[in-house]
Order: sequence, then C-alpha cells, then structure tokens
Amino acid sequence: MTDGIFVGGGGEGYSLAQTLLLDKSNRHGLVAGATGTGKTVTLQILAEGFSSAGVPVFLSDVKGDLSGLAASGTADFKLHEPFMKRAETIGLDLVYDQFPVTFWDLFGRQGHPIRATVAEMGPLLLSRLMELTDVQEGVLNVAFRVADEEGLPLLDLKDLQALLVWVGQNANDLSLRYGNVASSSVGAIQRQLLVLENQGGSQLFGEPALDLSDIIRTDTDGRGVVNILAADQLMGSPRLYATFLLWLLSELFEELPEVGNPDKPKLVFFFDEAHLLFDDAPKALVDKVEQVARLIRSKGVGVFFITQNPADVPEDVLGQLGNRVQHALRAFTAKDNKALKQAAETYRPNPKFDTAEAIQQVGTGEAVTSLLDAKGIPSIVERTLIRPPSSQLGPITQTARKAIMNASPMSGKYDKTLDRDSAFEMLTKRAEAAAKAAEEAEEAEQAADEQEREHKKARRYSGKQVSRSTSRRSKSSTAEGFGIALASVVAKELKGTTGRRIVRGLLGGLFKGR
Repeated sequence: MTDGIFVGGGGEGYSLAQTLLLDKSNRHGLVAGATGTGKTVTLQILAEGFSSAGVPVFLSDVKGDLSGLAASGTADFKLHEPFMKRAETIGLDLVYDQFPVTFWDLFGRQGHPIRATVAEMGPLLLSRLMELTDVQEGVLNVAFRVADEEGLPLLDLKDLQALLVWVGQNANDLSLRYGNVASSSVGAIQRQLLVLENQGGSQLFGEPALDLSDIIRTDTDGRGVVNILAADQLMGSPRLYATFLLWLLSELFEELPEVGNPDKPKLVFFFDEAHLLFDDAPKALVDKVEQVARLIRSKGVGVFFITQNPADVPEDVLGQLGNRVQHALRAFTAKDNKALKQAAETYRPNPKFDTAEAIQQVGTGEAVTSLLDAKGIPSIVERTLIRPPSSQLGPITQTARKAIMNASPMSGKYDKTLDRDSAFEMLTKRAEAAAKAAEEAEEAEQAADEQEREHKKARRYSGKQVSRSTSRRSKSSTAEGFGIALASVVAKELKGTTGRRIVRGLLGGLFKGR
C-alpha cells in the first residue's frame, strides 16, 4: 500500500507528481469547476485510489456515470489512445481494473434500499427538509420531546403524522408546558408532510435503518468498498437529496469512535452538488455542517465537497477543506469575475503563473491543485494534468448492475420493510382503549337509566299514594327529569360513530388513558 493517491502531474508548464497523502485525507477536500470540465473523472480516480488503499468510500452518482467503477476500463474504449498518451506524459503506468462496489438507492430501484428512522433524522433536519418556519420548527421540537417522554418510537412518517394529530388535540395543555403550540402550525407541518410523502420521502423513513458498518467495509482482497448512491432520480427532490446526505454525515459523526490522526481514513465521504446543502440554509444548519466538518476528522472520516464554484461553500466550511482540485471556471459576467478572483485568492500563489488566469485557461481533465504536504500545510498552487481512471468511464449496463446487486452481501438485508409497534400503533391502541372505555361507560349509564325507569314503573303501580310536593320540590323534580331526559338523548347520540369521535375528543389526551 502506498502512502498517497497519485492525482496527476504534467509535462512542460505543469507540476510534477501531485499526491494526496492518505494521512492528510481526513483534513477534507474540495473538487470544483464548471460543468464539463472533468470533476466526475477526478471523483472517479480519487475513489479508485482510496479503494486501492483499503479505504471505503461513499459517493453519490448524480449523472449515472460512476457505476463504471464496478467495471474495468478497456483498450478499445474510444478515449483509450488519448488516455494512454496522457498517462505517458505524466509518468503513469496505466493498468485497467475494476473495484468492489455496493449500489444503494433511496427508492430501491437501482440499488439496495437505504433508510433512516424519523427519530434519527431529528427535528432540525426534518424542518430543513420540509422548509418549516422557526415557529413550526419549535412545534416539531415539542412533538419530538413528547415522543421521548412518553416512550413513543418515531420510525416512519405515519408515526410522525399520528403524533402530530395528538399534539393538535392537546395543543392547549402542551402550550402550558412548552409555550405556544398553535393548531395552525401543526396543520402546516402536516401539509408539508404530505408534500414530502409525494416526493418519495415515505421510502426514506422506516426500518430496517442503515447499519453504518455496512458502508465501512473492505472486500476479501483488502480493498475498500465503494458505496454508490443512485442519485439521478433523487435529484428531482434536491432538498431530500441534500438532507439525506447530511443526515448520513451526522450519523457518522455521532456514532463513530474517536481515532485521532490515523495513517489513513476509516471512510471518505464525497458530497456531490454541495451547493444544494447550503442554498437558503438557516444559520443553525450551516453551523452544524461547520461543526461536523471540523470535528469528524478525529473520527477518521474525510469529507470532499464537489461543486461548481468554491463560493457555493460558506467560508467557515471552506476553511476546513485542506486538499483542493480546482477545474476550470468561466467568467462571463461581473459576478463570475468576482467569484473567479475569490477562488484564486484561496490558494497559495505560485510565482510562475497568475492563479486566476490559470483557472480560466485549464482544459477538460486539467486543474490547478493544492494538496496538503507532510506537515499538513497547503502546497503552492500547481497546474496539473489529472490522471485517467483505471475503471470504465461511463455507466455499466442495467444487467451488470443487477448482477452486482444480487451477488452483494447486502442482497436481501434491506429489501423488506419492518413495521414493528411504534408511535402510530401505540396511539391507535390508546385511542381504541379510550373509545371502548367510553362505550362501556355509556352502556353502564344506559343500564342504570333502565333500572331507574323500571323502579319508577314499579312504584307507579304499587297502589300507594304519593303526597303532593311543595312548589320547590316540584321544580327540582322537573329539573331532574329534564336532566335525565337530556342525558338519555346525549347517551343515544354517543352510541353512534360520530358520538364516539366526540368522546375521543372530549377525552383529550390519549396518553392520559394509560
């Protein structure tokens, strides 16, 4: 095993060999550049390098091209000759190879299903996913607190929907404990849940949830498994895509133990289309990303953001990204020129060329690079020819993908959903118990009324004279008779379905019936 990943080099006017050091890979990185400048190939050769070094990788396949990692490149590929020339130029002995791949898909079509529970996602990320206001997010936090206190597992969307119904029914009581819980806010959250469900969110939430050890694996040859998330369809719901990846990153941060500064990462996480994570993101979310990026390195996880422009990443996060590969940026407007200048200023200058000009001039498959040296210091910026990949450039066939999925150790583990007792089932049982109790109370009251009527009938025909009551007692008896009649009418009404619903509403808290 080498101590680094060969990224590229060059001939005249280009740098010598550029190597991404494995023990500095958990200092994170950035791959940036305009569309069509070679970011996908760079992502592919980095994934190959980490896998060969025994480091598992998780990446999203936005365009469907990265499935080629599972197949070996070939000499009859149309770009074979240019690739071989480039390999010769940069001093690379190009050997074609395939890599161990596991395919994942939130929708379960192009990979093994991958899920999280509602409780694992948490109120902050769910609020981001559903675009809730601060007030609505506060109500969602109250719902999660109630679920924790009452021992109600939140696993899927129907659990959350059932809990929100109960929160709405008991808004007044909850407001006294946690502050204002407006029914209108509960309704807004429920409407957003419907939108999320229509976008396919119901397939994300449930069990079995992803076991993190299933993405941190090596094959029998000691090579890191490349986990590929099919994201071409998922990109139709960009907020769902970004929130899921952030959840996964947060789970890694929460669950993995501290390892300090390892010789190589335990896992490298590639976040493609990173701008989707930060577009219109609230400050609390950006702060969370910055915290995760700053601290997750001690868990042995390296994070690489892939985006078109470094300006897409907030400065506090950008400052955590030590290894950078910058493909071409085009400046057509004043805004583009400003972004280009800002991108150039983030690199250590090279006296041999102007960085801003170089970023505009590099062609497809070329880049300006700055990688951390042995002391952890960013190197001066260099013009670099990116090495060609060993695996297939472009997607594999659906038949080949299916065969890989069938042979995977993950085959069958996540295919069938589990629906164990959780908040929905528990609340349903409590509602049924409350309705049954109300019905039994109605029946007991009716029996008592019937017994009273029989008793009065017996007294009426006993032949005994009943003394005349005073006017006060007469009024009292009249009122009592009216009350009994009214109770009888209400009891008859409550015997119906509508009546039972009213009883449930009057009972209020389903939790109070425990």
